Amino acid sequence: MQYIMPNKLSKKELSDIIQWDVKNWKNALPFWEAHFDIKPGMKVLALGERGGGLSVYFAKKGCEVICSDYKPMPESTQNLHKSYGFSDLITYTEVDMRSINYPDNTFDIVVFKSVMGALADKNDQEKAISEIQRVVKPNGVFLFAENAKASKFHKYMRKKFVKWDKWSYVSDKEFESWKTKFSKTYSKKNGFIALFGRSERQRRFLGGIDSVLNYITPKSWRYIYVGVFIK
Repeated sequence: MQYIMPNKLSKKELSDIIQWDVKNWKNALPFWEAHFDIKPGMKVLALGERGGGLSVYFAKKGCEVICSDYKPMPESTQNLHKSYGFSDLITYTEVDMRSINYPDNTFDIVVFKSVMGALADKNDQEKAISEIQRVVKPNGVFLFAENAKASKFHKYMRKKFVKWDKWSYVSDKEFESWKTKFSKTYSKKNGFIALFGRSERQRRFLGGIDSVLNYITPKSWRYIYVGVFIK
């Protein structure tokens, strides 16, 4: 059975797909679609999909999705997919991004959201990008949205308030190095103040302010990097 995503997602669908800081991170979806034609039947590897949100998005587009994470998938993720009726389009596996256990040129799309920083070692991050490039088909695409280092103020606030201390935020220079592995790339950065919201309600309000700040703040200050990298 194939499912074609409607032009506009409901609030619940966006919440299930993006899951947190929805107002800012949802901007990745139209950017991806503007630069790559996602077609039914495409084979997708979704990395770091513990919450399973992006798998919902691509299953709604009629793609065949492998929903993966470093650890076994929680039952709640499978229940989310069942609630949409996508059990026939989504399968589950464990994947280490540093050594993806699939042959070269397997996937039309490899995708993740806020995953790379979990690989605190920069060499491991480079290995992961090389592995992603390897398993993407020629003319296939790597789609991502990732946490950027952003401003010194972001660095200070993250150090002060964020509970985990091993997350490695990616710099603009490191993002630029990713581009060298692909034949064509499109990218943008957005988000400045919503990161500081302590609840989803606060982040939604601050995300509305970011819709203005995205036009007036330097790119180096923004904390979400969105990319479409074509092999």
